[in-house]
Amino acid sequence: MTIRTRRGRLRRLVLVAFVTASVAVPISGAARPVDVPAPTPTVRGRLHAATPHELAERYAGTRTDIEAAAGVADDRGDRRRADALRTLASPTRQFLAFDGRDGGRSVEIVGDLARADRLAVLVPGAGTSVDSYRRLRAGAVALRRQLGDRAAVVAWLGYRTPVTASLAAATAGRAEEAAPALRSFTRELHRLKPAARTSLLCHSYGSVVCARAASGLEAADLVLYGSPGTGYEDVAALGTDATVWAGRSSDDWTGGIPHIRLWTPFGPIGFGTDPVSPEFGARFFATGDGDHSDYLRPGSPALRNMARIVTGERVCERPTGVPACAN
Repeated sequence: MTIRTRRGRLRRLVLVAFVTASVAVPISGAARPVDVPAPTPTVRGRLHAATPHELAERYAGTRTDIEAAAGVADDRGDRRRADALRTLASPTRQFLAFDGRDGGRSVEIVGDLARADRLAVLVPGAGTSVDSYRRLRAGAVALRRQLGDRAAVVAWLGYRTPVTASLAAATAGRAEEAAPALRSFTRELHRLKPAARTSLLCHSYGSVVCARAASGLEAADLVLYGSPGTGYEDVAALGTDATVWAGRSSDDWTGGIPHIRLWTPFGPIGFGTDPVSPEFGARFFATGDGDHSDYLRPGSPALRNMARIVTGERVCERPTGVPACAN
């Protein structure tokens, strides 16, 4: 048996063990976000224009919907959900869309969408929900500060994310469900802001979502960071005209997972080619030595380089610390 064959078998065994654990270990404890009821939102449909007046009306309407969902959570005795929702309903927050049902969906704008000529859409990964929204919001705020006043950041929680340690997080099912909504949103954003430069920044399982939606996205850049893979062999298979970027920090655990696809009775498991490998064909950008949750940390090389991608500036495409590379 060759060394390559032994390594291949070992990777498959590791992946099978992960899948077995994901299936065998139940998720218990408090009610899951998907189990918490919420009223039907009153604000639905297309925004007519991205003018200050139209946006102010939309933000006020979604704020009322969030407050109504918080009231239902209170009635059910779910103080954690109610408190999380009342934080979202702050007068300083700007939501284009909110639906508290089925785990929660939201689209929040950080910055002035009416004036922005650079747009960054953050697509989060597994484990992100209305109840755990704080990290996504913090990343959006940090990116907006890095970009400056001419940009707006969209925190797009437009799908039911999988639980982090679950079979769903190792398969593309949730991404397939999410892709049409993401395509539709980018088309609407382009309709509202046709002159703006739009980039999608896709974290972890969110990179699987972006890959599934890639062929119909209205975007200049597709940025895959902390990605376990996309389910596609290479950039050409994505079928997108966007420039595809990939980055992974040196301490990110996704670098140690098996980058293969395995066919099982549950369907395909794993996401194949590593997006930061030469075989995938993406443009590499330096990210530093942070962990899986540090990419949008203020002051990090990853944040600085992703901001440069959004604004169309020159980006450091070598690992952090390499001479002649401005991080």
